[in-house]
Amino acid sequence: MAQNYYEILGVDKNASADEIKSAYRKLAKKYHPDLNKDNPDAANKFKEINEAYEVLSDPQKKSNYDQYGSANGPNPNDFFGGGQGGARGGGFSFNFGDIFGDIFSGFGGNARASNYAVQGRDINVKVTLSFEEAAKGVKRDITYMCTQECPECHGTGAKGGTEYNVCPDCNGSGQVQFSQDTIFGRVMNTGICKTCNGTGKVIKERCSTCGGAGVKRGQRTTSINIPAGIDDGQVVIARGYGEAGMRGGPAGDLLVNVSITKHPLLRRDGYDVLLDVPVPFTVAMFGGKVIIPSLDGKLELSIPENTQSGTILKLKGKGIKELNRNSYGDMLITVKVELPKVSGKSKKEIQSMLEEKFPLDKFDKYNNYNKSVKSL
Repeated sequence: MAQNYYEILGVDKNASADEIKSAYRKLAKKYHPDLNKDNPDAANKFKEINEAYEVLSDPQKKSNYDQYGSANGPNPNDFFGGGQGGARGGGFSFNFGDIFGDIFSGFGGNARASNYAVQGRDINVKVTLSFEEAAKGVKRDITYMCTQECPECHGTGAKGGTEYNVCPDCNGSGQVQFSQDTIFGRVMNTGICKTCNGTGKVIKERCSTCGGAGVKRGQRTTSINIPAGIDDGQVVIARGYGEAGMRGGPAGDLLVNVSITKHPLLRRDGYDVLLDVPVPFTVAMFGGKVIIPSLDGKLELSIPENTQSGTILKLKGKGIKELNRNSYGDMLITVKVELPKVSGKSKKEIQSMLEEKFPLDKFDKYNNYNKSVKSL
């Protein structure tokens, strides 16, 4: 096994399809070349991630990979090398059509037959939220283009959903057998029935709404609940709201990529809300109140007397709701003491008054600092 696809995606061998899909999405976003233009290794890593997901997301390829170490199935040399485990010396036989069905699918024949349901593709859309909407959660109507199951024929492609017959060439299986001449001789293979395209049904009269396609492309509007606490760059997944599946397969998902506009005053740090508040030095010295914005509207904040510039005041529980939890961050307000601009004759008068009222020996931190400097 040249590469360990499970290690590449960082999942266990027994990981579910959803776990594999989730791991792929996180890594694909992390190593996307458009987001890593300064990292020359990102493109190779991105390609490696996509290769791993292509194999592990396909049940047949994953089965081959787990059993033989290759998505294409066993290596012919394993069976025709003449060793004890080969077809010649082992005393047992193989159905070569099954073993080499994938290997020889490129020799002019069809790929291995498959009338299995195919899941529809995912759709990516972007939505822009305000700071408050992201913090508190919001319901948004998302309008986008996608293919949907035809409501008239319910995805069958036949008029009324019933105007079809069992395919005479494959008897409803969707698969036909055919022989192929290979370097190992003639082998039997299985492929998709061309008459019914693997559906097992032949339409007698096509649905007039979708023209027999079973799906119809058009505009769709979906209401999405965006949870409180969502952060910039995160994705909300609406299961089953993507492109319609094929042959009765489930629809893909709608991936809502969230972008958050900046607030003119508030900032976010995890689930905490940060705010810098300029406070007049008189209010900082003698105490007082200032009005601040918050997620709950405008609040009156008390400033204790003798508050120093850089002091952080905390309003517990006034931050952002944590995702999927009933708890909240805090609001942290940093006080920025502002000194007045004084000029003219009043400047000297005010300075003299302040120096008289507040001589240097009243400033403990300043005096301790000077002592430390002198001791150096």
